Amino acid sequence: MTTLERVRQELTKYEHPLVEFFAEEGFAGVELRMRVKGCEGLHVYSAPVHERDAASPQFEWHFQRYLYDCLHDYLVEMFTLNPQRKDGGA
Repeated sequence: MTTLERVRQELTKYEHPLVEFFAEEGFAGVELRMRVKGCEGLHVYSAPVHERDAASPQFEWHFQRYLYDCLHDYLVEMFTLNPQRKDGGA
């Protein structure tokens, strides 16, 4: 099974009412991607999934943590204004 197939198989175990998860081949290999459902204009989050990680016998557990970490990062990236932004939120 390829890394892409393994990630796609793992993603079938996850469903979220607001966020769509998918995997595609990217510039540097397989990428985990997510986007807000029904909002085509919003940023699509992308994170690499390394072949060595997908080959690990602990992949299912590591992937779950990675998915949750990426989901957190994605939602934080979508803030349009917060005190840490240097550009004033523009």
